[in-house]
Amino acid sequence: MIDSRLQTLRVLRTHGTVTAAALALHLTPSTVSHQLKQLAAETGIRLLEPNGRRVRLTPAAELLLEHADVLYAQWERTKVDLAALADGEIGGLRLCGLASTVSAFIAPAAKRLRESWPGLRLHLAAVESDEAFGMLESGDADIAVINPTDAAPPPSDPRFEQQFLMDDPEDLLVPADHRLAGRESVELIEAADEEWVSMPGCIDQEQLLLSSAKAAGFAPDIAHRADHWGTVSGLVCTGFGVTLISRLMPIPAGHEVVRVPIRGNPVPTRRLFTAVRRGSAEQPAIARGLAAIREEATRELPH
Repeated sequence: MIDSRLQTLRVLRTHGTVTAAALALHLTPSTVSHQLKQLAAETGIRLLEPNGRRVRLTPAAELLLEHADVLYAQWERTKVDLAALADGEIGGLRLCGLASTVSAFIAPAAKRLRESWPGLRLHLAAVESDEAFGMLESGDADIAVINPTDAAPPPSDPRFEQQFLMDDPEDLLVPADHRLAGRESVELIEAADEEWVSMPGCIDQEQLLLSSAKAAGFAPDIAHRADHWGTVSGLVCTGFGVTLISRLMPIPAGHEVVRVPIRGNPVPTRRLFTAVRRGSAEQPAIARGLAAIREEATRELPH
């Protein structure tokens, strides 16, 4: 197996502090510090240097991790071969993704997998995209469905394999008695003078609102904020603004709101991708999970 101390250093590279790395790895900070000291002593190099309240990897540590990333990818491929010898033993599969994707197609995909392979142990989590990458790296997730943000690892990142899954257009959500509620479609600029409801805790969603409004030629007046989609819809329902809503996201029962499709340029759209640890995609459970997610997502393609 790959040295766990290298994994600790990889996670520290992502999180920037010993405390955050320990939390991601489910270890104590003292254990993380001890592992790093051991690794530094064994390799004979200085691994870290202070960077404000955080730490920064030295050039030698960065070089070490370049090789570690290759080793980890090869280890994932090794597990593919070992799994093929397990004579049908499937094991566990951990899935995570944005809340809208979990309800729309990840959970249905997991249900199909459970029915087809009763021995498969499944774990599901609804998380934001930045957290999903951290879960993949730490081993807390095997497959993630993500909408990359500006801070997300690029497709070339040696730790992950990212594959395009689907485009998810967003609609304008307005109260049922709103002036735009009866329209077949609108251009985004037509809502420029509205008050907006945003979700600052949903980074990809807020980025999409701000970037789409900018492309349409206005800065949205974000008058209200909420942490959950149900609350956002409730604020819109009671006349406290309008918002963008994923076409995958169901509207809570009893909310008198209307989805109005957006036309023209831009049409706010989330680009959804699957992400796995590099080299792991052919492991039997992960391969089946990816195939099931892709099939269920195809059923949910917005139109």
